[in-house]
Amino acid sequence: MLGTKKKGGSKHQHQLHKYAETTFGGNNLKHCVKLPDGEDLNEWLAFNTLDFYNQISLLHGTISDYCTDKECPTMRAGPKFEYLWADGREIKKAIKVSAPEYVKHLMSWIQKQLDTETIFPSKPGAVFPKNFVSVVQTIFKRLFRVYAHIYHSHFELVVNLGVEAHLNTSLIHFVTFSEEFKLVDKKELLPLSELINCLFAK
Repeated sequence: MLGTKKKGGSKHQHQLHKYAETTFGGNNLKHCVKLPDGEDLNEWLAFNTLDFYNQISLLHGTISDYCTDKECPTMRAGPKFEYLWADGREIKKAIKVSAPEYVKHLMSWIQKQLDTETIFPSKPGAVFPKNFVSVVQTIFKRLFRVYAHIYHSHFELVVNLGVEAHLNTSLIHFVTFSEEFKLVDKKELLPLSELINCLFAK
């Protein structure tokens, strides 16, 4: 199981966390994801990127003993969608990897960016890179693939473990946030489009 990542411990980040907890607790997701009054957009995106990184790491951790190279030899979301891995640096050409290897590469790749002050500055008021939104979009696009894989390949296990409600809530939160800030293209959501429509109709 991959560990969760904490970045910084500033009073400001704690305030953002309390804000998110308060609004999310009221089940008003549209309000929960909106940029708080007076907050910097990049700081809000950074805070939520870390939060979803931790959420998805924990969710995958619940099924990681069963998401093995043998059981999941490719990173798939049903029969129509297969994801290859490339990070543009160590692995420049996209390669086929098992699902657990994909998740391992992904979480390591995200953590490296979270740890890089020039990409994810930890001090309030620090300058974010000009391409920061693009960086977040790529992270969110790839994080969604973990949701898609869990639902398509391990949902029965999720139900048996009793974490279905948590997974559904996390997905709804993720999609709502992504739509609010245009982080994930609609076509990327296709592997779970029917499920998403069903969850949002409830």
